[in-house]
Amino acid sequence: MSGSLRIAQVLAGAEHGGAENFFVRLSAALQASGSIHERAFIRRHAHRLDALRSQGVEAEGFRFGGKFDFYDAWVYRRRLRAFKPDVVMTWMGRASDATPKGDYVLVNRLGHYYKLKYYQQADYWVGISKGICQHLIEGGMPEERVVHIPNFADETPVEPLPRDSFDTPADVPLLLAAGRLHVNKGFDTLLRALVNVPDAVLWLAGSGPEEQALKSLCSELGLDKRVRFLGWRNDVTALMRSVDAFICPSRHEGLGSIVMESFAHRCPIIATRSQGPGEVIEHDYSGLLTDIDDVGQLSEAMNLALTDAALRERLVENATQVYATTYSRQVIVDAYLDFYRRIAEQR
Repeated sequence: MSGSLRIAQVLAGAEHGGAENFFVRLSAALQASGSIHERAFIRRHAHRLDALRSQGVEAEGFRFGGKFDFYDAWVYRRRLRAFKPDVVMTWMGRASDATPKGDYVLVNRLGHYYKLKYYQQADYWVGISKGICQHLIEGGMPEERVVHIPNFADETPVEPLPRDSFDTPADVPLLLAAGRLHVNKGFDTLLRALVNVPDAVLWLAGSGPEEQALKSLCSELGLDKRVRFLGWRNDVTALMRSVDAFICPSRHEGLGSIVMESFAHRCPIIATRSQGPGEVIEHDYSGLLTDIDDVGQLSEAMNLALTDAALRERLVENATQVYATTYSRQVIVDAYLDFYRRIAEQR
């Protein structure tokens, strides 16, 4: 690999999360291309270090503590310089703030509408949606240095779980929602809408600060027998293969990797018109869209999807084609490799 481009991927993220999962997925796919020499610099989460290394990605762990953690910051920067990267791509604010300019092309990758104070010193910026790219441009980043490259799904074939998993009656309409249990995800609106979807059971996969509030709301609405709180799951694609529809009720969503996973694993999706899903999903073609926090619209869409098998099949067929041509692993990996080559030539 002596002649390969040297790419550093830097993530100081949480122990679990969608962006963190995609970091592993993209890093492994780029390494598997055989076109680059890649190294990941991440927080010391053992499961993520193991996941990267098991797929052939060199990986080093650091604390990425606060601004007064001088020693760890010095070690990280020293190890980054020793790798002699051609391109460094940072993921989210803490990694971007921790990474200085150097003898490499510095790229900040944004997966959400973050405040831009930590992203001022990069040479290029990647936005995973067109809306995020526009946010960067409006924030003062040069338009010619802002690049749109979306995410791809975990395409690993999976077997569905039995529909009677999690103490679920086997013959009921079955819905799935997944993500961090945070107010931005709109799961409270989903629970209120579920009241008007007779007999349907919801599997809710995720953990986060709103868990107790959502469980209390579930009881208040009389839904305890129809909602299963599954905790954080690493098999969301298998869950998708098991249910009748996936629900994404977010108030704010940069792109929603979960949308790509529903496309790739042939699960009909109902989503709000939040930033990312509203950009990716074409209403009544690749999914169903509702207004944010509109309980009535969401109830209506869920009832329609659950009672119309032909609609579900049509949405799935269209979404599968959209994914293959626009968001597949090969399409996105090629886009990143082309981007890295282009900017490295300008050093």
